[in-house]
Amino acid sequence: MMNEGVTKVPHEKPFRYVEGDLTVTRGSAWSGPGCHDGCGVLMYTDAQGELVRVEGDPENPYNQGRLCVRCLALTEAVNNKDRLRYPMIRKKEDRGKDAWERISWDEAYNLIEEKLNYYKENFGAESVMFWKGTGRDIATYLSRFAWSFGSPNLTSGINGIACYAPRVFGCTATSGSFWVGDYSQQFADRYDNPNWKMPGLIVVWGNNPLISNSDGLYGHWVVDCMKRGSKLMVIDPKCTWLAAKAELWLQIRPGTDAALAMSMANVMIEEGIYDQEFVDCWCYGFEEYAERVAPYTAEKTSGITWVPEEDIRRAARLFAQSEGTVLQWGVAVDQTTEALPACQALSSLVMITGNLDNPGGMIRPPEMLMYMGGWGMEFLPPEQEEKRIGINDYSFYRTGVVNAASRKIMEALETGKPYPIKAAWIQTTDLITGTAPDPLRTKRNMETLDFVVGVDLFMTATMMAFADVLLPAAAYPERNGIRVGDGCQRGETINKAVDGGECKADMEILLDLGKRFNPEAWPWDTVEDMYSHILKGATGLSFEELQQDAPVYLPYEYYKYKTGKLRSDGNVGFNTRTGRVELYSLWYESLGLDPLPQFSEPTPSPYATPELYEEYPLIIITGPRMWGYFHSENRRQEHLRAIQPEPTIEMHPDTAMKYGVSDGEWVWVEGHRGRAKRVVATTPTLDPRVVSTSHGWSHPEEGAETLFGMEDLNINKLIAWEDMSKIGVGANYKTMLCKIYKV
Repeated sequence: MMNEGVTKVPHEKPFRYVEGDLTVTRGSAWSGPGCHDGCGVLMYTDAQGELVRVEGDPENPYNQGRLCVRCLALTEAVNNKDRLRYPMIRKKEDRGKDAWERISWDEAYNLIEEKLNYYKENFGAESVMFWKGTGRDIATYLSRFAWSFGSPNLTSGINGIACYAPRVFGCTATSGSFWVGDYSQQFADRYDNPNWKMPGLIVVWGNNPLISNSDGLYGHWVVDCMKRGSKLMVIDPKCTWLAAKAELWLQIRPGTDAALAMSMANVMIEEGIYDQEFVDCWCYGFEEYAERVAPYTAEKTSGITWVPEEDIRRAARLFAQSEGTVLQWGVAVDQTTEALPACQALSSLVMITGNLDNPGGMIRPPEMLMYMGGWGMEFLPPEQEEKRIGINDYSFYRTGVVNAASRKIMEALETGKPYPIKAAWIQTTDLITGTAPDPLRTKRNMETLDFVVGVDLFMTATMMAFADVLLPAAAYPERNGIRVGDGCQRGETINKAVDGGECKADMEILLDLGKRFNPEAWPWDTVEDMYSHILKGATGLSFEELQQDAPVYLPYEYYKYKTGKLRSDGNVGFNTRTGRVELYSLWYESLGLDPLPQFSEPTPSPYATPELYEEYPLIIITGPRMWGYFHSENRRQEHLRAIQPEPTIEMHPDTAMKYGVSDGEWVWVEGHRGRAKRVVATTPTLDPRVVSTSHGWSHPEEGAETLFGMEDLNINKLIAWEDMSKIGVGANYKTMLCKIYKV
């Protein structure tokens, strides 16, 4: 029975129906191959059961029938000749060689059970580490798998967990919650809901939401709101399409976001345009905060950020005086060494303008499963939690961070301290192509492991380099699943449309092996039973019932801090120690951290390392998103590869002229730690002092034994594991220095 207050979307047809000579399956596009969003899709299969077409579901309120090119080209991933189709094994001495042998699932499971239990019994469960990739629906189950096995060393390849997590922790430390922009996504009737108000202003800060959709955001909602009258302010080193349509574009120097935010706050306070009633009633530490931001005058900050003085003042007024302001921020804020103070500085702007829990401001939508914090921590004994690598190095890792510190894992692999690491489980990640800094060091360290299990859709450089056992994962049209978490206020199902042969769903693999290692933690007979267990509490529906009704929406109301619905104790206020949003964070203070936002000059930079800047006179941004690719995925799909065949480095035409290079030429992009190849692409949208290049590149055509060209193409060769925050949260991917020259 559906829980009271849950709203379902009416459908004219069931989730699977026949249209002509094709079968149509309605579902959600979450997980590989796919991004964070979980758009509603219609998957068309022919009489032979092959996926032949994908369209957007016009009845799904989330994307309203719209789809990006990655979904439209899904057939080229699912039916790709390079898909992994069955379990494989090879000898440890054959790592890096295409010497795989086919085995059965039972053989693979038996070997994995034998090996991992051996390391657990002889070296402790902590000697096995579990690597995950970007958050979608698999990381949740992998956390349960690691912890129920007894290992505290669940981690990811991104250094300093510098993607999404700094913003989550930065908000939670000051306001008790993570907040997302209010685009009416929490309502089944969307923009027509009478309680919703259009944001007066959308501030896109370090994010290109039309291409990079995170935090439950579908980027075209920004355009929808613009059409309804929302104004736009964009803070980005590059003039994106949205920046060109904005009321105000601030071309900021990479890595100086905290300084700009503090200067905007100073203008608001000086001019008295902040929300004084909200500050008086609901903010803690305003006087200390005002004192901290006071030195950041518009004049001084202009020199730091490269943003004109008057534009800083105009930005502050626009932010403060709009009726409802959304902060649409992205990983550019996370991927600096001072990510937490920067996130605190940006979120403080939302606080002093009263844009929390209000229509058209920042909201906390209900979630059915908080994947950020993992699932199943109760199965990890406290004595094992104390062995988590990084927990004794970073105080912050004792207050909500569940990952082991990947940088410290690299050191442990090299030194054997605090204990030897013997084995790894790698799932949903291509470490040495996508996320890991210094991929050559990472490769050397991972090669020292005795045993590695990999799970993926395709052969990747990581799997080719390290894996001893390789398990084929099902693509989302080949399996069932649920779409919950990640700022998600709705419940949807991922519905199997085609037969994946021997491929298994990631969750099925984890359930099968989880039952062998710790059956108490995995009591379900099928993955569908497991999904029903998760769904029942929030929706009252089983998986099979939700398949028919999805998407369903949980009840939502604004101003919960006024009615005691943000706190577990039922008291009014925010979920902090003081019950107020803490501009002066008592949580940070208790950890020995600066309780107020601060700005530190990025290192390296023109000002922090002037001698290095003389040799490497360009600031390089890595990792801007691309239309056809999701991180390291999709390079094997013909139509997506055609959109961007090669990795480019964007630069101003004056910069190209200065260095004697032109569009289409291959160049080396070199920093003080390494170099990578790129193709020149000139654009007037960048400052001549700044260049920008995408990440996650491989050349599948070069073959597996070359690791798909990783050593020449990986831009992370310019980045070191040491380029990380001293707090353990945040790492530098966005403000390195480089020079360019022809190959």
